[in-house]
Amino acid sequence: MCLAVPGKVLEIHHAETPLMGNVDFAGVQKQICLEWVPEVKVGDYVIVHVGFALNTIDEQEAEETLRMLKQMGAFDDEVR
Repeated sequence: MCLAVPGKVLEIHHAETPLMGNVDFAGVQKQICLEWVPEVKVGDYVIVHVGFALNTIDEQEAEETLRMLKQMGAFDDEVR
């Protein structure tokens, strides 16, 4: 099963093409392509699937989604 997981943008590397950044998924940080969400800012939350940020979401929705994924036991398998 594939999931899109919310994460918080910690850094944006504007000099890179495609646009890349560091995103935190509840303590796990990964390098993510941000090219499809050029309006994203540090501190925003994004939905990520296979290393690509698909869209931005608000903090409350991100936290609720993370809580549900953890309850289902799906979070660790998808992020690590």
